[in-house]
Amino acid sequence: MPSATLAPPPLPRSRSRFSALRVGTACALLFLALLTPVALRWSPLTTLDRTVADALHRRAVTEPGLVHANRILTDWAWDPWTMRALIAVAVVVLWWRGARPLAVWVAATSLLGTLLQQGLKSAVGRERPHWPDPVDSAHYAAFPSGHAMTAAVSCGLLLWLLRRYGAGPRLWRGALAVAGVSVVGVGVTRLYLGVHWLSDVLGGWLLGAALVGLSIAGFGRFKRWRRGARTP
Repeated sequence: MPSATLAPPPLPRSRSRFSALRVGTACALLFLALLTPVALRWSPLTTLDRTVADALHRRAVTEPGLVHANRILTDWAWDPWTMRALIAVAVVVLWWRGARPLAVWVAATSLLGTLLQQGLKSAVGRERPHWPDPVDSAHYAAFPSGHAMTAAVSCGLLLWLLRRYGAGPRLWRGALAVAGVSVVGVGVTRLYLGVHWLSDVLGGWLLGAALVGLSIAGFGRFKRWRRGARTP
């Protein structure tokens, strides 16, 4: 027997869609404003990044226990593959319940996020911090942070789905808290472990938020187009 179609409750007019578009556009513009000085190796930004990195590294080398905790969080709890696995579960549930266009849209947004970050890393070619006494290691280019961006995209999409399908106040507040801690926390771990600059993490957050906002707005347009196409 085919599974029941997952039908979300009606959303309040188009306010949420326009809000997503505004947030996505604003974050995209902020990301571009950050990308330019990063790509040009602007000295004041480079100095700020180095100051923050040096301060955190001096502390990290004296606290092996905290380093170990940060490595567990960044390599397991908030690893990009953990985040993608959560998205994969959501996509499977949506598909199984009959919300297949939405399932494909969420999967495509997550995939686009991965392609964007890898393409930008290659294009910008920014080196990661180098230390004579590193507490952790990472490979490939630095900007934007893949961990920070993947967390922002994954948590943003999951929150959107919860809101779309009418999560209750307690569930919503709990999910919002977990998502906030995860997105901020993974950025902090990358900085504390000395594998990213501050602007790498900010860039990952901004680009991730931009992608989610524009994706939500785009899905709203897609749904309107489908309704129009079905109207004789």
